[in-house]
Amino acid sequence: MNTITKTETETETETQSESNSEPGIDADVHAATTKCHSESTTLSKKQQQILEYLIEQADQQTYFKSRLIAAELGLSAKEVGANMPAIIDETTIITIEKWGYSSGTTWKVILEPDRR
Repeated sequence: MNTITKTETETETETQSESNSEPGIDADVHAATTKCHSESTTLSKKQQQILEYLIEQADQQTYFKSRLIAAELGLSAKEVGANMPAIIDETTIITIEKWGYSSGTTWKVILEPDRR
């Protein structure tokens, strides 16, 4: 029975490769998320957290309820709603519109293709 052992360098290289790829996020969304860090220096940590969540989810979903964003991020719906105007004003990566008010605020989010 042959045993194959990996060198320490091979293991480190594999670990670095695995940590550089984020499962479930395509390259365009990853690039947009990275760009949001450099573009949104005036946003608070909470606002950056909301923005990153919206960018990551925008490929799969277009409409977001404040309460569902809040549940995902450990915030209140009120905190999400209060922080959205600053995000809307500061980012060009996504377009965000207040969309509906029935049973909570809904936000329409579009990831701008030329900003990826």
